[in-house]
Amino acid sequence: MKALRIGTRGSLLAKWQAEHVRKLIFQKTGTEAEIVIIKTSGDKMLQTPFAQIGSKGVFIKELEEALLEDQIDLAVHSVKDIPTDVPSRLCFPAVCRREDVRDCLVSPKGGSLASLREGARIGTSSVRRQAQVRHLRPDLDVRELRGNVDTRLRKVESGEYEAIMLAKAGLDRLGLAGRITEILSPDFCMPAVGQGAIAVQARLRDEELGDALAVLDHPETRQAIMAERALLATLQGGCQVPLGAWARIERGELVMDAVVCSADGQQYVKQRSTAPPDQARELGQRLAQMLLVSGAESILEEVSRSRG
Repeated sequence: MKALRIGTRGSLLAKWQAEHVRKLIFQKTGTEAEIVIIKTSGDKMLQTPFAQIGSKGVFIKELEEALLEDQIDLAVHSVKDIPTDVPSRLCFPAVCRREDVRDCLVSPKGGSLASLREGARIGTSSVRRQAQVRHLRPDLDVRELRGNVDTRLRKVESGEYEAIMLAKAGLDRLGLAGRITEILSPDFCMPAVGQGAIAVQARLRDEELGDALAVLDHPETRQAIMAERALLATLQGGCQVPLGAWARIERGELVMDAVVCSADGQQYVKQRSTAPPDQARELGQRLAQMLLVSGAESILEEVSRSRG
């Protein structure tokens, strides 16, 4: 197989992920690859609130275009950045083994979420985290915080925020796990759909390449991701919808929890369901319907109106 061109965003974390995939490809297939940095819309507007730029595919659109135009052979994405609508000429031959799905807290004073003072300013880029924190601690001053991981860490170290929330997997990958002051259980803060997972995207017509990359695929992770993304598609959600989901294999069964929360944290709907692993998509769709019947429909309608 000829040397490959792997497209990625330019952030430290994105480059780490691309390098991780490059090494895996060489280890598993002996194929060399170079990394090509592509600036995405989301990277160009890191200080702009998500609500103003829209969120569907802002971190992958240019990478997909580069794939379709044969400028690169593969693109490496964080699964949580991938919209449910994917161009029909593209596919995902590999979903790598998932890392830790949990969110975490970074606070220079070493505190936990429960120990933060009343009115403490806490920052996160995610409306999902914002909503769940407001549900747990309505007394906190929760603010949107955009920027790459290093930017966010600098802002909390400078005292601009008393604590920030991030995905634990990102800090682990960058060797920054020592900065974590609390790991948040999914019972308290449900992860984003796809959190902790990396996917490799390719052109559908490149069958030989797709077959070769299948050795990178982790079936259990793929089944979990399929269930979570089916739920997301059924709820027509995206980065701007405060919903979280976590599917995993437990004792041979696919178990999935999901939550939908209003932006102010006051309305909170949570459900769980199970299925055989080969019924991942059906599990996601069924759990989405359970959430809608339990009150998520009115929450999502309100979110849609507020974005209108």
